[in-house]
Amino acid sequence: MKPQTQRRRPTGGRGFRRLARWAAAGAAAVLVGGVALAVLLVAQVASVPPVRTMAPVAVSKAVLARDGALLRAFQTPDDRWRLPVSLDDVDPLYIRMLLAYEDRRFHAHAGVDPRAVLRAGAQSLAAGRIVSGASTLTMQTARLTMERSTRGLASKWRQIVLALALERDLTKDEILGLYLLRAPFGGNIEGVRAATLAWFGKEPSRLTPAEAALLVALPQAPELRRPDRFPEAAREARARVLAVMEARAVLSADQVAAASREPVPTLRREVPRLAAHAARDAISARDAGPEVRLTIDADLQARMEQLAKARARRLGPHVSVAVIVADHRSGEVLAHVGSPDLLDEPRRGHVDMTRAIRSPGSTLKPLIYGLAFEQGIAHPDSLIDDRPATLGGYSPTNFDLSFQGTVRVRDALQASLNVPAVALLDAVGVSRFVARLRRAGANPRFSGDVAPGLAVALGGFGLTLSDLVSLYAGFANAGAPVALRIAQGAGVPPVVGAADTRRVLSRTAAWRIGEILSEVPPPASARGEGVAYKTGTSYGYRDAWAVGYDGRHVVGVWTGRADGTPVPGMTGFDTAAPVLFEAFQRIAAKRIRLAPPPLAELAGRDPVPAPLRHARTRARRGAENGASAAPEIFYPPDGAVIELGLGDAAMTRAAMPLVVKARRGRGPFVWLANGAPVASGAHARSLTLTPDGPGTSTISVIDADGRSARVTVHLR
Repeated sequence: MKPQTQRRRPTGGRGFRRLARWAAAGAAAVLVGGVALAVLLVAQVASVPPVRTMAPVAVSKAVLARDGALLRAFQTPDDRWRLPVSLDDVDPLYIRMLLAYEDRRFHAHAGVDPRAVLRAGAQSLAAGRIVSGASTLTMQTARLTMERSTRGLASKWRQIVLALALERDLTKDEILGLYLLRAPFGGNIEGVRAATLAWFGKEPSRLTPAEAALLVALPQAPELRRPDRFPEAAREARARVLAVMEARAVLSADQVAAASREPVPTLRREVPRLAAHAARDAISARDAGPEVRLTIDADLQARMEQLAKARARRLGPHVSVAVIVADHRSGEVLAHVGSPDLLDEPRRGHVDMTRAIRSPGSTLKPLIYGLAFEQGIAHPDSLIDDRPATLGGYSPTNFDLSFQGTVRVRDALQASLNVPAVALLDAVGVSRFVARLRRAGANPRFSGDVAPGLAVALGGFGLTLSDLVSLYAGFANAGAPVALRIAQGAGVPPVVGAADTRRVLSRTAAWRIGEILSEVPPPASARGEGVAYKTGTSYGYRDAWAVGYDGRHVVGVWTGRADGTPVPGMTGFDTAAPVLFEAFQRIAAKRIRLAPPPLAELAGRDPVPAPLRHARTRARRGAENGASAAPEIFYPPDGAVIELGLGDAAMTRAAMPLVVKARRGRGPFVWLANGAPVASGAHARSLTLTPDGPGTSTISVIDADGRSARVTVHLR
């Protein structure tokens, strides 16, 4: 019987070699697989179109104040608050904390961080669960751009491909900027700028360590950590970020302790809605980008809106208030309040009452008087009758149904007497009045095809608050037209356009209007002085107005109901004027002085020329005799364009004088240039005048019987 043979076990050396062969084969397979995976990855990254050619993400339209502060924003088409933001707009502390917490090697890797992948894998193997992720900020930005979940392997792969494409086409700052724009912060809030406005009520330019830590923590679980719904979860997440910041020497222990004591916000704030009507119009009128910058002063706008709300509450639940503040030197609108509250339905807050066409009442009387001064029809201290009269078939009466008799012209304007205003308009001419109104940039609206009549003196047509502010800006600007503008940038159309460069009034006439209106006493409840202002009340107590100016600002106020319903007892003096004076107080505690008189002789030494002891109205002229011998200016002709060499600054000193000649009439004569006396004498039938610059001038002559003639010439 043969002995049974024993099976021999492989020696240790042969087993090791076999294991080595398996390891080598595995390594080779891994290497080949890795190379193939890398080739596939490179090919897929190459197939991604250039990132810059992709459709940009929709952002909220934003309207900014003159200093860049946010006035109002509008949701994106997908109902998100996603406000434009740049890296320079964000506090550097938040950027340092974000990188330290999320991606310390952000500036070193190419979109995917191999070290982070190995670290996360090792931690997960050791713990038997996922301990930390390996997503870089670039990968997170790619996921936000994809707008889809990356839980599956296929989605994760697409995220990596897009992350590498982002790194291929964009700089690190541009990638970080995309994250700052797209990161979620709870609800429909996206981007760090929307987040700081919603949770802290401020822009992201300056943040506390506690605020920055909360912003770092929220995007990881934006719905589960919303401070308004889960404040404790938000606090715990913030604490973890702060602990990491201390461990990584971004914050000191004292800073972390102080930040930990800071309360977590528990209310979501509304996005600012200042200058709501102006912002809405600016966005509607412009389509040149996500941001529009206005001339509005955000702080002043907030003060004016608070004023409008407070006054409207006193006036009743249906009464609205509108306010415009402008710099009459530049035409920039600094505050624009279309209603007390955009969302106040009983007041119809959505209606912008600065653009509503309403009767201006007596607010246009200063223009009538200014034209009378300019045309040599009246002087501020001329006498004028306030008695029952019928002019052109129109019989005006005063507001209180009484008459004052014979008064000075300045007193008639300050008291807003109706009969003198209509009499002066009759002498000035309605067509001239309307033309000057349009020259100021206003757009009067007349009913039907009937030519305007003398009723326009008392507001018998339609104007807007913007129109009135533009007109009074012209008064304040020494009679030169002012185009109000509210949007910054080249080619932006004005709110009220004064395209005509010809003067609204002569310098002298404009100064006289300011002097007279500055002496009108303010309402008893008003504080301050130094404001030239006029009030107006439309027929039936439907509109109450007050418009005024100092040496820099012009303010217009309207009160009434947006639906045009009368408000019994509401007048410009009692209702709108107190708002006007409080508006000036909120602009500054002290008024800027009005401009000095344009001519030295007007400073307290402006006697009434004998022919103008009484204003030259039709009733006065009808009582005179010798009408056939009225004076006439025969050179230059009315409307002439005269070259005097005034247009070239180098030639101004050698410019030729203007010679004016008159005939007929009875001496002595008084000559006026733009309403100011310039010569007189028994035989002064000619005038030699040296103009102070190019422009339009009105030359008048008045004879001993008070008869006058005038011409308007254009000097160059």
